[in-house]
Amino acid sequence: MRASDSDRDRVAAVLREHTAQGRITMDEFNERLEQLYKSKTYGDLAKLTADLPDVDLRHRPAKVAPTPARQSGMHPGMRAAWGAWAMASGINWVIWLIVSLSSGDLVYPWPLWVMGPWGVILLMSTIFGGNQPKSP
Repeated sequence: MRASDSDRDRVAAVLREHTAQGRITMDEFNERLEQLYKSKTYGDLAKLTADLPDVDLRHRPAKVAPTPARQSGMHPGMRAAWGAWAMASGINWVIWLIVSLSSGDLVYPWPLWVMGPWGVILLMSTIFGGNQPKSP
């Protein structure tokens, strides 16, 4: 008898399950999948899973809904501000290092003057500022 698209989809799900369980490799899965969509009869479909144990897809556990990302409690704008501070500080330290290496001796650590005040303001805003966005 000729197989339908839903029959092919069912066999594809079985092959995916066996791949997930490590019974067949990704290469084998891809080869069998190519053969699957060329298959015309139930016999052709049966050959693809003949060497694999039966899988009952009707009693599979329902898909688990992905858990929402855990929020850190810090306002996204504040996280962005800390990220900008870290990036600017890193760039300044790299510039300082290049200047120090090219001059032959350690130059005054001027990046501290960039990091310090900005970091203190960010720290105070993080500690004492509202971390939650204002609702309209």
